Amino acid sequence: MILCEFGPHGSLALFDRARQTLVAETADQVVPVLQAADAARAQGHWVAGVISYEAGYALEPRLHCLMPATVTPLMVLGVYDGPKEGTAALAAAYPTRAHLTPLRLGVARQTYSAAFDRVKSYIGAGDCYQINLTFPLHSRLTAGSALDLYAALRARQTVGYGAVLDLGHGPAIVSRSPELFLRLDATGRVEARPMKGTAPRDPDPVADAELAANLRESEKARAENLMIVDLLRNDIARISRIGSVRVPELFAVDSFATLHQMSSRITGQLAAPASMLNTMTALFPCGSITGAPKIRAMQIIREVEPTPRGAYCGAIGWMAPDGSAAFSVAIRTLSVFANGDVTLNVGGGVVQDSTEDGEWEEALWKARYVTGLSRGFA
Repeated sequence: MILCEFGPHGSLALFDRARQTLVAETADQVVPVLQAADAARAQGHWVAGVISYEAGYALEPRLHCLMPATVTPLMVLGVYDGPKEGTAALAAAYPTRAHLTPLRLGVARQTYSAAFDRVKSYIGAGDCYQINLTFPLHSRLTAGSALDLYAALRARQTVGYGAVLDLGHGPAIVSRSPELFLRLDATGRVEARPMKGTAPRDPDPVADAELAANLRESEKARAENLMIVDLLRNDIARISRIGSVRVPELFAVDSFATLHQMSSRITGQLAAPASMLNTMTALFPCGSITGAPKIRAMQIIREVEPTPRGAYCGAIGWMAPDGSAAFSVAIRTLSVFANGDVTLNVGGGVVQDSTEDGEWEEALWKARYVTGLSRGFA
């Protein structure tokens, strides 16, 4: 089952009762699963599911050697006759049941400090311009189901790309993502809207407006955002008609319940009919959660982050037979295991003028979307 807030025409869509489930457990299965998804679409079916961050290692020959042994599954895609209206499925949830234990840090502060220092040394040496450094948090779901948890979080904050998935392989996934990875229409128009640059909200409207204005004018936030815009422009250009890539929106500030975020929009026109394989090979994972340049950033992330990201920083979404599609960047995303254990991750883009305290604080801001259910940190 997949309940997705960004279905066709922006509707709440339910993908249920898969005709087939395509699973990549190992690196050599990633490309065949994407090919099988495209074959299913050619027969008139829809595909929907989740792609883990580490699947990106399998899509780039220079990164094959980085694949960890413990990530599973790398990709789960259901094959469906089509989406259904999802309101009834949401109505079956009981959001008041959902409760999380207080969040626990998945890394010691000194471990984060060492990783941050290593990242800054690579930036200083010219290996990269930006690295998205993340770390896990842990909790337990002591009441309710993954669907209840999704409904409870949905009631607390409106986002554009929320979803809940339970495909019978790996943990259930609850996502409150505000970030679009890619959108395709049937004519081959492609759009991405990366987020980079963050500020907290304030209950005082005057102070809150000032925080948003400061973010909008922040040289650091603009520099971070522009690095990723340039990266996404290059990625989209790989599969687009020459001269078709545009940036119609730059440095917009979107406000959510707990954060202000800076976003930009990149568009292009595909040079060939859309396919899961070609699109994901060119674009996945989204540059906003790697850093720039992407390949070197992913190598450094693998070196300094002690655990795989899994679904976090991957992609969740769907693709139709006509080539239309929508996938989120799976941030603000929780993995809910069968025994009740929950893992969520937070992080942010580190650049030359970043400070360890500032990045640590910003990362913990990003956990605020769940603290109402978990009573903060242990």
